[in-house]
Amino acid sequence: MREIYHVYCDESCHIENDGQLAMVLGAVWCPAEARAKIFRVLRTIKKAYGLDPQFEVKWTKVSPGAERFYSAWLEYFLEEDDLHFRALVVPDKSKLRHEAFDGQDHDTWYYKMYFDLLKVIFRPDSRYRVFIDLKDTLGETKVKKLHDVLCNNMYDFSREVIANVQQVRSHEVELVQLADFLAGIVSYANRGLTGSPAKLRLVEQLKRGSGYSLTATTLLKEEKVNLLNWRATETD
Repeated sequence: MREIYHVYCDESCHIENDGQLAMVLGAVWCPAEARAKIFRVLRTIKKAYGLDPQFEVKWTKVSPGAERFYSAWLEYFLEEDDLHFRALVVPDKSKLRHEAFDGQDHDTWYYKMYFDLLKVIFRPDSRYRVFIDLKDTLGETKVKKLHDVLCNNMYDFSREVIANVQQVRSHEVELVQLADFLAGIVSYANRGLTGSPAKLRLVEQLKRGSGYSLTATTLLKEEKVNLLNWRATETD
């Protein structure tokens, strides 16, 4: 029987003209059988720091007063062997030239980046369910197209490997929130921001815990914190 994994995705600074240069797509994945345990621990950490279990964790909410809580979430991610993270970093969206590719717009390119994010996670002897934060930028039609492209890349025409790709609401799913949080850390590092000491300390915590700079591509088979610093030539 194939082992089943759940993959949870979110992004940072993905909108075309948002005034931010770097874009990060992030994916957290774990064995399906570990999901309930992980959700329970993440909610327990919320309660331990005086937060409602339904509180939505987001990188944009990091503040000096909440730093210890966010550090505890990050520590749990680093210590939990069943949790894995991959990020795709586009360092400078201003250099994109969609017009050079027939029929490509920013939205189409966006789900191509999702393809590059996810394709190295999948193993042909396992089965995956992919959950993406519900956003207008990746609508139902594009989610279906993404599923098709991912399956075709693996010759998975019967959907034995990639069972489904669907949208979920992040405030209901802790592991989408964790993907948002980790993608935010990587984005902060790649944008070279220094305005928040609390956020800088979380960046340093992930650097130490992963052993990586967060601004360069890691080994392709890195399982814990896997990073791709995207360049156009890498998708040829």
